[in-house]
Amino acid sequence: MNYTSTGQGPAVILIHGLFGNLDNLKNLSNSLESHYQVIRIDVPNHGMSPHWPTMNYPALAKAMIELMDELSIEKAHLVGHSMGGKIAMATALSYPDRIASLIAADIAPVSYQNRHSDVFDALQNVELSQLESRAQALSSLTASGIDAGTAQFLLKNLTRDETGFKWKMNLTGLLDCYPDMIAWYNDATPTKERYTGPSLFIRGGDSDYVTASHRAAIMAQFPNVQAKTIEGAGHWLHAQKPVIFNRIVSEFIQKNESK
Repeated sequence: MNYTSTGQGPAVILIHGLFGNLDNLKNLSNSLESHYQVIRIDVPNHGMSPHWPTMNYPALAKAMIELMDELSIEKAHLVGHSMGGKIAMATALSYPDRIASLIAADIAPVSYQNRHSDVFDALQNVELSQLESRAQALSSLTASGIDAGTAQFLLKNLTRDETGFKWKMNLTGLLDCYPDMIAWYNDATPTKERYTGPSLFIRGGDSDYVTASHRAAIMAQFPNVQAKTIEGAGHWLHAQKPVIFNRIVSEFIQKNESK
């Protein structure tokens, strides 16, 4: 996987969500790197990482451990947002001895309903071969019903070379793998894994990604868990309330690093 590493100290790995890249959690990285080695990754099929024809959480968890091995990291704190939170959870469940602590931002260890059809449709409606500017791509996305903020986020995936515009992300691969991304592998595992290390679930007060109905699934898989709600924030809590989010993450990691 493509990654960037900054700072020195205990390792903290930051994992972005669907359609994102390693810059999504850069603000958090900046707040941590004075005390930690912070590794930000491009999840496969995103950013500059390899394109995978199939992508599921067991494979992604294995890739996380392979990256840790490559960097000679014995244990790491994992912080993941949305899909990245599921990758972090899957890694903690599959390789508990390698994970010092887990922080999942606005996501639960459950299967979700499809809620990205409009985004995939809008991205596919962008005529890359006809694009002459990023503004034209923005107009295409908003004309497809995507709000301006989400459209700007998606356009971070747009790049241009001598042949024209293209997506950094593997759009076809993501669409093919989407059922695995919204599913949760532990739902179908006869002997369900548990991670008994320290876990923190942070939810946005205005988001419906983590609700009271998810409490049992969280407790069953992550019994040593704490929960925080950031009021006035939605699913993009790390971007909407960065000071509060960064402080919560930093304090949790610090407390569990000192044990």
